[in-house]
Amino acid sequence: MNRSIKQTILGHPPPLPIPHRSIPQPTGPDLDLISVAHSHLIHGEWPELSAVLARFHLTPFRTNHILLKTRPDPVLSLEFFNFADKHFPDSITHDTRSIILHIQTKSARFAVADSLLRRNPIFDSPQSSPALFESLLRTYRACDSSHRAFDALFRAYARARRFHCATDVFRRMKDYGFLPCVSSCNAYLNALNAKSRARVALAFYREMGRCRIAPNVYTLNAVMHAHCVLGRLESAVDVFRGMERAGCRPDRVSFGTLIAAHCKNGLLGEAVRLKTAMSASGVDPGVVTYNALIHGFCKEGKVREANRLFREMKARGVAPNVITYNILINAYGMMNNSELGGRVFEEMLKEGVKPDILTYNALILGFCNEGKTKKASHLVRELDRRGLAPNSSTFYALIKGECKRRNADRALRFYKAMIGCGCHPNSDIFGMLISAFCRNEDFEGAVPILKEMLGRSMAVEEGVVVELFEGLYRSGKSELADELQMELGDGEASDFGKTDDVRSAHSETYSRGYEAKQCAGRER
Repeated sequence: MNRSIKQTILGHPPPLPIPHRSIPQPTGPDLDLISVAHSHLIHGEWPELSAVLARFHLTPFRTNHILLKTRPDPVLSLEFFNFADKHFPDSITHDTRSIILHIQTKSARFAVADSLLRRNPIFDSPQSSPALFESLLRTYRACDSSHRAFDALFRAYARARRFHCATDVFRRMKDYGFLPCVSSCNAYLNALNAKSRARVALAFYREMGRCRIAPNVYTLNAVMHAHCVLGRLESAVDVFRGMERAGCRPDRVSFGTLIAAHCKNGLLGEAVRLKTAMSASGVDPGVVTYNALIHGFCKEGKVREANRLFREMKARGVAPNVITYNILINAYGMMNNSELGGRVFEEMLKEGVKPDILTYNALILGFCNEGKTKKASHLVRELDRRGLAPNSSTFYALIKGECKRRNADRALRFYKAMIGCGCHPNSDIFGMLISAFCRNEDFEGAVPILKEMLGRSMAVEEGVVVELFEGLYRSGKSELADELQMELGDGEASDFGKTDDVRSAHSETYSRGYEAKQCAGRER
C-alpha cells in the first residue's frame, strides 16, 4: 500500500512528495578518480588510496559518489567516511554526512547512526533539526533509502533530550508520511519523564494514538509513570488494566510503577495485593519493588512489616542494595533506635554492599537524635577514609545533635565548617542555633546568627524571635535589643540597599521583637 493511500485511510492529509532531486552523475576526471578510489577501497589498498586522493584532490562531489558506490558494504563505507573525515575534512558536507547515515540505517546499524549524528558539528545547535532533516531528504532518493534514517534522527534528539528538535523532526516526518518506530517513541517518552515533563509525555502518547503507532509494554509503562508523577493514580491503574487489551503483558516495571505509586499515597494494603498479583502472574518482584514497599511501610512507622519484607526478599534471592539498607537505617534513626540501625549497617558491610553518603547521614542523624555526638563524630571521620564528602544533611545532623546537648559553641563551629565546605544552611539550622544560644542564656551570641539569617532572606519562626528578644530584655540587654530592633526596623537608614524579601523579613522580625518587648515589660 503506497504512502498516500495509507495516510488517507488513517484520516491524515496525503503526505508531501519526496523531492526528486538527485546528485549529478560523475563524468570525465571525476568518474576516473571515483573508479580508481573504489578499486583501492575494495582491495584494502589504503596507502595507494591516500596517495591518489592527495594528488588529484578529493572534493565533496567525489566523496559522495565514492560513498554511493560502497553502499552494499556499510562497514567499508563507514571506514572510508572516517578516513575522509580525518584526512580530507574539507570533502565532508551535510550531504556527505546524510549519505553515510542513509547507508548505515538501511543496514539497521542504528548505534553507528546515532554516533554519526552526535559527531555532526551542528547537532548540538538549537536550530539544527531543519538543516539535518532537509539534508536527509535531499539525499534520500540517491541512496534508495528508507524511513529509518529520519527515525534515527528523531531518536538521537530524543536520547539527547533535545525536545524542541525531536518535536520538529517528528512533525516533518509526518508531513512526508514517515512515522518513527515505537522504540524511538519510547525513547522520547522516557526522556520526557526523566526531565519531569509528564504532561508533554502524555500529549505525545495521544499523538501516537492519532498516528496509529501501536504501543508496547515499554510505552505503557512510561505512560503509567507519567500519570503517577501527576498524581493520577486511577488513570495509571486504567492503563495497567488495559494492557492485556493492547496485546501487552505487564512486566516487572509495570507492577513496580503501580506499587511505588500506591506506597507513595499510603495505600499499603493495595500495594501488597499488587505484589501478590505480580507473583501470581509469574513476574518476580525485584529489588526496586521491594524497596518501594519497605520505604512505604517505614514512612508509615510500620518498621516491623518493613523488616518482614526485608527478610522475604532475601529468602527469595533478591539481594538488598544500598537503597534498601539506607531506608531501614533511616527508619531506625527516626525511631531513636541507633543500636538497631548500627546492626543493619554491620550487615550491610558484611554483605559487601558499599555505603554512600546517605547511609552515613542516616546513621549520624540517628546518633545525634539520641545525643550521641561522639559516635556521630567518629562516623564523620570515617567519611574521609571512604572517599565521601559531608553534605548539608551531614552538617544538619551534627548541628542538631550539639544543639540538643546545649553545646551551642560547638554547633556554631559545625555551622562555620558547613559554610567552609560550600554547603548551604536552611532556616531550620539557624533556628536551632539561635534557640541553643538562648537556652544557654547567651543572647548576645544569638544576635549575629539572627542577622546572618535575615541577610540570607530567610523567614524566622515567631517563637525563635520572641525567645531571643524576651531573653535580651530580661537579662538587661535592652539597649542591644533596641539597637537590633532599630537595625531591623523599616526606617530610611536601615532600609537602604535591602531587597524586598529582606525588607519584609526584617519588618516582620521587628514587629515580633516589639511584641516581645511589651511582654517582657509586663512581666517586670
